[in-house]
Amino acid sequence: MPVMPIRVAMLAAECEPWAKTGGLADVVDALARALGRLGGDALETPVDVFLPRYRGVPEPQTVERSLTLRVPDPRAPAGSSTVTILDVPADGYRLRLVDHPAAFDREGLYGDTTGDYVDNPWRFGLYGRAALEALRADGRPVDVLHLHDWHTGPAAIYRDVRYADDPIVGGAAILMTLHNLAYHGWTPRVALGQLGLAPGDGVVEADADGIDLLLSGIERAELVNTVSPGFAAEALTAAFGMGLDSALRAKGDRFMGILNGLDTAVWDPATDVDTAAPYSRSDRSGKAVCRADLLARLGFDPDDPGAVIGMIGRLDPQKGFDLLEDAAPALLKRGVRLVVQGSGHPSLADPFRAIATARPDRVAFIERFDRVMARRIYAGADFFAMPSRFEPCGQGQMIALRYGTPPIVHRVGGLADTVIDESTHPGAGTGFSFERPTVKRLLWACDNALRLREAGGAAWESLLDRGMAVDFDWVSGSAPHYLEAYRRAVAIRAEDVPV
Repeated sequence: MPVMPIRVAMLAAECEPWAKTGGLADVVDALARALGRLGGDALETPVDVFLPRYRGVPEPQTVERSLTLRVPDPRAPAGSSTVTILDVPADGYRLRLVDHPAAFDREGLYGDTTGDYVDNPWRFGLYGRAALEALRADGRPVDVLHLHDWHTGPAAIYRDVRYADDPIVGGAAILMTLHNLAYHGWTPRVALGQLGLAPGDGVVEADADGIDLLLSGIERAELVNTVSPGFAAEALTAAFGMGLDSALRAKGDRFMGILNGLDTAVWDPATDVDTAAPYSRSDRSGKAVCRADLLARLGFDPDDPGAVIGMIGRLDPQKGFDLLEDAAPALLKRGVRLVVQGSGHPSLADPFRAIATARPDRVAFIERFDRVMARRIYAGADFFAMPSRFEPCGQGQMIALRYGTPPIVHRVGGLADTVIDESTHPGAGTGFSFERPTVKRLLWACDNALRLREAGGAAWESLLDRGMAVDFDWVSGSAPHYLEAYRRAVAIRAEDVPV
């Protein structure tokens, strides 16, 4: 029996390369492109990806259509505002920019140097309404709303409250993907009006202190997933569930983990034009050139044989930058050099800045998001550190493996799913991992890595070969699982069976 094609619309606050603060942007873009390549009879049309048009979004080269809508707006005097939807062709999907300058033409995506914007509930509520109204204007029923993180929680509420009987979006199933449980989009009681909600309105309890937008999305979604099986299991516990573990347990088998993928065309050392030399699994000679180039650029001695450990990411306590900071003196005594790239929390940036100032010959701190330098670090470092306290999945370790740079990770969440520890699985490992997020355990893993590299020979070369052989490609790996999840969500919605 033939399978009917479905129509899918994604809502996400970030999408590479237009707007990015972390891995969410990479996943949304890569998954949408992979679905486009799988497409065929599975999808009625290419996936729509709705994204706010932030100030930093580049001017589109091509706009297929500009759609002006009157969108319900609780803060507008007339009860509605004009929003423009710019349809932009992307690689295998259609990007739909939600343009409303008052909401999105600002310094940052979510806030500025003083903190989060106090009207974020309004901003992302308006974004959700605009996406739903644009889909209604298309006049073709939507089968699946694929929502990402708390920013899209209002859209889940509006589907059930404002559009329940709408023939275009009211019957759409929701798949809610959780990339980071630490951010809930908590909206206090005094800010409920920004969403067009009020205590006792049937959505918010009369005596409630406010509403948790991520929780609302979870509860209303037909299916919920996070981005690795390992983290899905951890999220059901109080230690990792961030206050959402009971809600996730209540979903039963409607909560699952789908491992993130990697765009192997975008991340390929054999074709990477930003690195000093190409190389591949079968011929890694170019990696030595990339290493020498990186060290020279940083002012390090390229002839120093000491290992180079790189780390890239958002300066956030979650990512374990403080563990590397505290381990730095011991690592420097071992002859290691450190290359750290990231921006964010000043309490994490200041110590790295101080270490780099004191030891510029052995520590480099690149305090910015630099795509080109990130690629040079992946290609030129000897090891890649990801000592995250928790990690739904992450892509840094996947990229490092593909670039022949063994990762050193905390064995948690998606890191445990993607890196096999060579110390405990000799001859089968792809990197190095440690059990508890402490400086002592991080140093233990680093020492294991350093010893194997110093010994060299077949064991070291085999480790690099196994790492580069791992295939995380979206099309052959995770994207088909999302297609299966879409169809399951549609079936659940059609049955209308409560959890």
